[in-house]
Amino acid sequence: MARALHTVRPQNPAEGTLYKTIVLTWVFYLFGALYVVGPVLAWLMGGLAALVLYLGPAVRADLRATGAVPPIVWGWTLGMIVMLIALWAGHMDWALGTKQTIKSSIGWAKGWALLALFPLIGAVLPIRREVLVRAQCRLGMWTLILAPILLAAPYVGMPEKIFTSPLKAIGGPGPEYFSVYFFTFDPASWTPRWQFYAPWSPFAALLGVVQVLFALEEKDRRWMAMGVAAGVLMILASKSRMGLVGLVACTIAPRMMPLIFRGWAWMVLAGLSASLSVLGGWLGEKIEAFVGAFKGARADSTRVRETLQRIAHERWQNEAVWFGHGTVHPGPHIVEYMPIGSHHTWFGLLFVKGLTGFFALLVPLVWQTALALWDAARGPRGRLPLGIVMVIVLLSMGENLEIEVYLLWPALVILGIHARELADETAAKRADKAQGQLAPDPA
Repeated sequence: MARALHTVRPQNPAEGTLYKTIVLTWVFYLFGALYVVGPVLAWLMGGLAALVLYLGPAVRADLRATGAVPPIVWGWTLGMIVMLIALWAGHMDWALGTKQTIKSSIGWAKGWALLALFPLIGAVLPIRREVLVRAQCRLGMWTLILAPILLAAPYVGMPEKIFTSPLKAIGGPGPEYFSVYFFTFDPASWTPRWQFYAPWSPFAALLGVVQVLFALEEKDRRWMAMGVAAGVLMILASKSRMGLVGLVACTIAPRMMPLIFRGWAWMVLAGLSASLSVLGGWLGEKIEAFVGAFKGARADSTRVRETLQRIAHERWQNEAVWFGHGTVHPGPHIVEYMPIGSHHTWFGLLFVKGLTGFFALLVPLVWQTALALWDAARGPRGRLPLGIVMVIVLLSMGENLEIEVYLLWPALVILGIHARELADETAAKRADKAQGQLAPDPA
């Protein structure tokens, strides 16, 4: 056990900073500082990665770059730069003014930019997967320690919200990002839901899925058990439908990918496909009933989201196809005054940044997904990256991704580490091939 602990101990300042930041998540949350910590960490560590690349061998040995920036990381960087250009173009089209443009650009630096910075950090700096995995499991341990207090709070008369941090003065999407809660009441059923260190419950559920994905990579069974238990607790206590879907899909699908290369799996698939000719109608009815029940579980929420998406799509199509409206707009009473362009990453991108912003995210995300699918089909190394990408896709279907990256950053660093691993593998193969061509002919 002591040996296992030693092998995952941070070995350089970069690993130590990320490790401690993850472990101290609850401490930062209790000060209402998580929304500040994520962007600050991204820009500081991203600056360190750029400095390490620039100085090369002049950097201390334990911080030297692990290699060149992988192509997928360049893809994320270019995509997020295009996102900023789309933002500026939208503000110019709608004459939103210099003050609003500066404010929105700062929002980009705290949101979309992090999708490029954290993969860069993981790809360039010498950070190991197992360090982040152990840190997440330690965070899970603290979640389990605090869980009895949180779960008992609504039944012993404790208030929902403890306080809102003065840090809200720096600006952000809303006061909930700087507030500390025991729990919240679901307005539809008036029953308690828990959001842990997230700004709201559905997001906490998907953070729970990420917690489970990390924990399943842990080699020490005791830490793994604590990590998985904490993740499942977050999913169940949040009472989120999307979290339940993610728990099943994001853990099982990556482990099924190697079956692509198994002949017997294709034979089973062929048999199942043939059986659909007989059972297809019945199965379709059951799936339709399940989807209806799934949506009906929170009918009011589903109605609001669908209406927001319809309004966003219609206004994008009729008013601002290429660069969007530049910012979200206040919604009408029918959507409970929720902002148009919120509650869905893709419809939100179309409304706020148009087709330009839409493809600025779509292209690197599809690229990242393809890499994860390919590697997961080859072996266990791709399981965690694929699960993470699936969580990001799920999150994008019900939330605004850019305002939640500040809590997803450990997952994004893993994507950067995975990109580095793939690049190292490719470089090694090229070196072996070149060496083989240079070797003298034995004859």
